Amino acid sequence: MPPSHTFWLCGLSGAGKSTLAATLTASLRDKGIPVLELDGDALRAGVSQGLGFSAEDRLENLRRAACIAQIGAQSGLCTVASFITPLEVHRQLVRKVVGADHVSLIYMDASYAICRQRDVKGLYARAASGHVPHFTGLTDSFEPPTHADLVLHTGAESAETSATKLLEFALARLGSHTRFLFPSHSCITPSPISALCNA
Repeated sequence: MPPSHTFWLCGLSGAGKSTLAATLTASLRDKGIPVLELDGDALRAGVSQGLGFSAEDRLENLRRAACIAQIGAQSGLCTVASFITPLEVHRQLVRKVVGADHVSLIYMDASYAICRQRDVKGLYARAASGHVPHFTGLTDSFEPPTHADLVLHTGAESAETSATKLLEFALARLGSHTRFLFPSHSCITPSPISALCNA
């Protein structure tokens, strides 16, 4: 049976979740491990299309993501998920749905000020001018995780350093199962979640 574990990356917008998730996904696939990558933006473009950012909609979006990760685990896939996941109640839901022993919560620790400086998507500028309602860290709360399995200080260290720590952590969690059945050049490549959503 292939290794199946969910690595759930959380943190503020701009903290480095998507970048590190993509890097981890590529590294695991290079080792022959099939990975399902779940990205918040991609999910909202498909499976969660129509959901907003109210407390209820955020919870439902994360419930759907966790259910997909759980289905992936049943199919023998590793899942790398990147979602803000701002509240402790959200993280408890993820653990409950996926299974506490089958998910690792990884916190991208970057302050609001640093993420605002980066503002890769221009969201912080729009939020400051009042054009983004329910913006996490400004109008909506973000509770830093107190029980994260790994904390990456993405506000203080380079993306390369964080990526190395994340890969080492992931391989340790997967253990000997990393010697998977398919070689890295196998034509069997899991479809990205964006493709699945829009199929």
